[in-house]
Amino acid sequence: MKKPLEGIKVLELGNFVAAPFAGKIFGEFGAEVIKVEDPKNGDSLRNWRIVHKGTSLWWYVHARNKKSVTINLREQDGQELVRELAKEADVVIENFRPGTLERWGIGYEDLKKVNPSIIMTRISGYGQTGPYRDKAGFGSVAESMGGLRYLTGFPDRPPVRVGLAIGDSIAGLYAVTGTLMALRARDIDPSRKGQCVDVALTESVFSLLEGVLPEYDLTGIVRERTGATLEGIAPSNTYMCSDGKYIVIAANSDNIFKRFALVMGHADLAENPAYSNNQGRAEHSEYLDEVIEEWTKQHTQKEVQQMLDEAGVPAGPIYSIEDIVQDEQFQARDMLQTVTLPDGENVLVPGIVPKLSETPGEISWIGPSLGQHNDEILGKKLSGQK
Repeated sequence: MKKPLEGIKVLELGNFVAAPFAGKIFGEFGAEVIKVEDPKNGDSLRNWRIVHKGTSLWWYVHARNKKSVTINLREQDGQELVRELAKEADVVIENFRPGTLERWGIGYEDLKKVNPSIIMTRISGYGQTGPYRDKAGFGSVAESMGGLRYLTGFPDRPPVRVGLAIGDSIAGLYAVTGTLMALRARDIDPSRKGQCVDVALTESVFSLLEGVLPEYDLTGIVRERTGATLEGIAPSNTYMCSDGKYIVIAANSDNIFKRFALVMGHADLAENPAYSNNQGRAEHSEYLDEVIEEWTKQHTQKEVQQMLDEAGVPAGPIYSIEDIVQDEQFQARDMLQTVTLPDGENVLVPGIVPKLSETPGEISWIGPSLGQHNDEILGKKLSGQK
């Protein structure tokens, strides 16, 4: 079955997380993704986190469906190779500091001379313009300056990290979205003119801040950290069960709250006008949370989940990765796929998101070894260059 991005060629010049995360998605849905790596060490992610026989397990997920070629971008021969590859590419995706590729003669203006239809998707800390454009910027900094970390954690403690490279991943998703829109614009343009897609890590994070900006602009209110609760929306919190496990309960709509109160055996709460709407419940959120956790502590996590499922109350357990692996929904949705590592050992990796009914993505192969596709991709181009 033909995949939706089949026939699209992507040249990935990025390292670490953001650009390669976008490249992974392109590859899952059929694009030919050619990953350019440093000949000596390759992408730094090859050695991050848990390493299995010399290669990061994260790498096998991050670089799946990609073809690895080794080119030294700092040398003229390598830069010429990139220009040659760009002639045949639809997309170049990169996450170097702004100006770096220009110094090497492989920036957008350089590449569109050899391929006017090229889409160059650029991910950087602060974007390609503005007073901060030349500053180094990683996802952790973007999460901080984009406003996310200020809101993450408990009010009486310092801001904390979400737990994953979420800033990089969000930027990677925007990069995919922007690239697909640019490809669409090119394909409906009779001249097939390409363009540059500029994705800033800080702006990607900032874009997620809901109504924080207009709330501040009109009222002067600065939204603060609230821990596990949703400020001004109740009840919505994390509650401990009798087995020491936690469950998130979001009974914050009027009708759902009534059903929830009845499940807990609190008809008094269900019929009390003070709790008939969210504003009233929010004003008494601490009291409601005490009542709810008094009830959840009388039951195991599974018992609470079953009762709330039967009542149509949104709730879900706090899962570890062990819980996810054992969960029947993740299993049924093919989100736990088995791949074989180079040494023959099988390992689980996350499945494909999103699910397309007619042209689904797939894992064709795991992350390649360094330079594995040099002969296939570079071929004669390498014969006259070192």
